[in-house]
Amino acid sequence: MSELLARHRAVMPNWLALNYPEPIEIVSGKGSRVVDSDGNSYLDFFVGILTNMIGYDVPEVREAVERQLATGVVHTSTVYLLRGQIELAEKIARLSGIPDAKVFFTNSGTEANETALLLATYARGGDQILAMRQSYHGRSFGAVAVTSNRAWKNSSLSPLNVHFLHGTDRHLSQFKGLSDADYIGACVEDLRHVLATAVTSDVAALIAEPIQGVGGFTAAPDGLFAAYKEVLDEQGILLISDEVQTGWGRTGSAFFGIQNHGVTPDMMTFAKGLGNGFAVGGVVARGDLMDALPAVGLSTFGGNPISMAAANATLDYVLDHDLQANAHRTGGFIIDGLRAAAARLPIVREVRGRGLMFAIELAEPAQASRFMELTKQAGLLAGKGGLYGTAIRMAPPLTLTLDEAAEGLGIIVDALETITDEVR
Repeated sequence: MSELLARHRAVMPNWLALNYPEPIEIVSGKGSRVVDSDGNSYLDFFVGILTNMIGYDVPEVREAVERQLATGVVHTSTVYLLRGQIELAEKIARLSGIPDAKVFFTNSGTEANETALLLATYARGGDQILAMRQSYHGRSFGAVAVTSNRAWKNSSLSPLNVHFLHGTDRHLSQFKGLSDADYIGACVEDLRHVLATAVTSDVAALIAEPIQGVGGFTAAPDGLFAAYKEVLDEQGILLISDEVQTGWGRTGSAFFGIQNHGVTPDMMTFAKGLGNGFAVGGVVARGDLMDALPAVGLSTFGGNPISMAAANATLDYVLDHDLQANAHRTGGFIIDGLRAAAARLPIVREVRGRGLMFAIELAEPAQASRFMELTKQAGLLAGKGGLYGTAIRMAPPLTLTLDEAAEGLGIIVDALETITDEVR
């Protein structure tokens, strides 16, 4: 593996993140488990950064892709009718709850967010965007502009005029101890102050993740975005929900994360899990917003026949097997177990999450790194992030069984106990 790592470093950029000081090469997978090139097996609680949403080697997805490959048509582009694209768009439009919804497919979440920002700024005739502190929306020029996490920002240059809001930063001293209602009230008051002082009258949109991914699965209290939308609607400001990580039932309590707030956005962006590993992203938006762009457009690879075959099969599988309910059941089991263990583990600052999207906030970055190594050695893969590099974030496949949930919980708690003993 050291030889492959040396080759990687010789030809790949230095900033390309790799998990673990000794990275692994995953060579096979089945269900919730993967195997590396040394033959080690792992329970995968990060699934390609929430992308292998229903696990590995799913017959329904594999067979759908193989059927499309057998036609000989891998690509035609959107200048021709694509049956699979139309079928998937019909499903997403129906599930979104957005009135008269239309869908545009892209290749990634970054590209989806760029498209949503284009739609919003054109519709409103201005470049002013509101976003959330601690957010992450992608690595491209516009997406980085609405990202509020310095570790992930390469440039202060921006095509947008961005103002960042409170909503996921209750650790700050001015918010500690506030109830949900009082915190929401303080955030809404701050939003009104921003609109009164920092912007002109043509703010285009607020873009927000219902649960922040790179931010360490931090989340606004339920109802915040409904309260924000009341203020936004007063001025015609649009709401974009970034569902790249929270969509398709992962939170367990709603099919899209924004629905936990009791609000329907003007647009939602999506990607990652929908293709179960095949590249697909997109925007679902009100038809008047989607149709308004004046120039001709297309997507060369967005909505291609292979990705659409995989995405249709994946979404059908999620719905047919009620994986939202499974996320609620298995995720709740793990989160309850983590919170019970945290009561006796002083290194754990917080356990947070919803469904199969949960995180552990540790006291120090070194503890998070140690956790990653211990769980890897024990046969479990996780992710690390958060604003301060102290969050362990995990999002197992939505097909996780209760036995696998119990196995993973045991590995996690064992690692936390080991670190606690080491720092005493």
